[in-house]
Amino acid sequence: MKGDVGTKKWGIGRIGMYLFLTVISLFSLFPFYWMFVMSTRHSSAYNSIPPAMVPGDQLKGNFQKVLDMIPFFQSMFNTLIVCLTVTIVVLLISSLAGFAFSKLKFPGKNILFFAILFTIIIPPQLGLIPQYLLVAKAGLLDNLFAAMVLFFLNPLGIFLMRQYVSESVPDELIEAARLDGCSIFRIYRSIVLPIILPAFATLGIIVFTSVWGEFLWQFTVLRDPESYTIQVALASLNTQFKVDFGMLLSGVFWATIPLLIVFLLFNKLFISSIAEGSVK
Repeated sequence: MKGDVGTKKWGIGRIGMYLFLTVISLFSLFPFYWMFVMSTRHSSAYNSIPPAMVPGDQLKGNFQKVLDMIPFFQSMFNTLIVCLTVTIVVLLISSLAGFAFSKLKFPGKNILFFAILFTIIIPPQLGLIPQYLLVAKAGLLDNLFAAMVLFFLNPLGIFLMRQYVSESVPDELIEAARLDGCSIFRIYRSIVLPIILPAFATLGIIVFTSVWGEFLWQFTVLRDPESYTIQVALASLNTQFKVDFGMLLSGVFWATIPLLIVFLLFNKLFISSIAEGSVK
């Protein structure tokens, strides 16, 4: 009997699925591994045939070149400040807006919600010049706040939070809290917020990684090397006449590490959010 259960548990279909997922995972990790290999070799290895697949001995030397060319750790710190601030503000605004759009009644609610969603289809490049002029007139150029403010309102985050709150928070619970005399903010803080923590993790990872990899707007408003974020600083490693790929990929490799740490820290909540969404 136990043998039959074991056979069903590890049947051909399940083994095949695990093999398939393993192969896909290796393919997904290969670019990161190749980037690490190139960061440990001379720039000439970038165009070598066959390509180098084994780490070399230039990891420290290439990274030292990065430190000599750009204020790497200052740029990393600036990026962390920008990403953490934007993530916290987006989570706060999106959760409050999602709660309001899903559970509260007020005039023009649907019109306002669809107007916010409509902004998703507008290419951000269209507003680059007027936004830059506004920031310049406000005297915020070379200021980290200028690199943040454009991302505080996240239409996708509002949409995700609205859907999650509407499906996860029962209306009966909201009504019971109102009958007990709870204010709207007390309901949000004591009832809604604990329930939507998995959605916080999902949206937080999405926002953090997207802001970390953002380049165009930060490159536009940040001109002082001391205010550079890591993406702008790494772009300055490209010179007109020569590109040291070992140095460049070394900087990119070390700049990617914080993203992996963030994902590993919030991995359980991220999976929990996906699992709950699939059950519902």
